Amino acid sequence: MLFPSYSRGRLQSWLADGYLTINGQIGRKKDKVLGGEYLSLQLPPDLLAETLADAEGNPLSSVVPEAIELPIVFEDEHIIIINKPPGLVMHPAPGNRHGTLLNGLLHHNESLYSVPRAGIVHRLDKETSGLCVVAKTLEAHTHLVRQLQAREMGRRYTAVVVGDVPINGCVNEPIGRHPRDRKRMAVNEKGKEAITHFECEERFLGCARVSVKLETGRTHQIRVHMTHIGHALIGDPVYGRRLAVLPRQVANVPAVANFSRQALHAHRLELIHPGSEEWIAFDAELPDDMVALCDALRVVAEQALRDEANNER
Repeated sequence: MLFPSYSRGRLQSWLADGYLTINGQIGRKKDKVLGGEYLSLQLPPDLLAETLADAEGNPLSSVVPEAIELPIVFEDEHIIIINKPPGLVMHPAPGNRHGTLLNGLLHHNESLYSVPRAGIVHRLDKETSGLCVVAKTLEAHTHLVRQLQAREMGRRYTAVVVGDVPINGCVNEPIGRHPRDRKRMAVNEKGKEAITHFECEERFLGCARVSVKLETGRTHQIRVHMTHIGHALIGDPVYGRRLAVLPRQVANVPAVANFSRQALHAHRLELIHPGSEEWIAFDAELPDDMVALCDALRVVAEQALRDEANNER
C-alpha cells in the first residue's frame, strides 16, 4: 500500500485539492491507475503545521528538550509505553512550558520532532497516574490514532470513589464544557458521546475501589461520569467536593483527608502493535499513594465490622 501513514479519505481529499498528483497532473477519485504511474504527494500546510506543533498549537521547534526521567515500561522502534507518575503534565501549556512529558520525550529521542505532538496519542490528566502510549514514527501515530477512533484500544483504570457503588454499570452521557465554568467539563446534551463502564472491585466504609473501562476518551470523562452518578473520586479537587457525604470516621482518616489528587490510575493498556499487528497488553501496579489510601480505608472498614459485631453481642 502506498502512503500507509494516511487514511483513504485523506488521500482522496488531497487528490481533489491537487496535493497528490498522478504523473504531475491533478487527478480524480474515479481515475484508474494501470501501473507505472508516478505519484507525488506534497503535504498540505495544515498538516505540516500539525506535525510540527504541540497540543496547544505551539511549534515543536519552540519546545526545549529536557532530561526528565521517563518511567518507560516498553520501547521498540515503533512505540514507547510510559507509566506516568502523578503530577507530570503531558503537554506544554500556559504556566507549564517546562518539565512536561513532551519536553522529556524530545530529549529522549529527537526524531519525535517529526511526529505530531511528539508522538503523544492520548492524554492523562496531570494528577492521573498510569499507562500511556507514544508513537515513534508517523506510521505508528496514524495506526494508533485509528485504533482510538475505532475504539479498538483498551484502557482500564482503577479509581477510589465515594458512596455505595453498584456491582457494575455503564454511564452513557454526552460530555461538553460546563455551561457556567469553562474550565470544567460536565454532562451536557450538546456535548460529545461518552461511554464509561465500571465494576466494583472492593467495598470500604462509605466508598469503594472500582475498575473503569473507557469506550470513548473525552476530557475528564471518568471524573465527570462518576460524579454525575453520585460517586465522585476521592481527592478530586475539581469534581470531588463531596467528602462531606463520607462517614466521619472515614473523612477524618489522614490518608483520605490529605489525599492530594484524584484517586485515579490507568492500570491497563491494550492495543494492536503498529509493527507486528499483534494484540499486546501492559499492566501497571497501583502507585504507592493509592496503595496507602486503600490500606487505610480497609483498616477503617474492618474496624467498623468489628464494632458492629461487638454491638450485636
